Amino acid sequence: MDWRHHAACRDEDPELFFPIGNSGPALIQIEEAKEVCRRCSVSTACLQWALETGQDGGVWGGMSEDERRALKRRRSLRPAVQLRTAV
Repeated sequence: MDWRHHAACRDEDPELFFPIGNSGPALIQIEEAKEVCRRCSVSTACLQWALETGQDGGVWGGMSEDERRALKRRRSLRPAVQLRTAV
């Protein structure tokens, strides 16, 4: 069965997970969305899906847009760092 059938957010208003902006009231909304993610049994699968399918907007798997962008940057830098230290 698809992980989305088990997601804690399935009965929440989808708008909660797509705040407009990333400052002021949007920060409160982001934290409220993350609270739902913290009690979700499939948040890891959700985050993985968001990363694999390029979901740029919203809160997925307990991570905001900015947090996912930072994670992608760290992941893209990792192979280059490993190559430099291996030489």
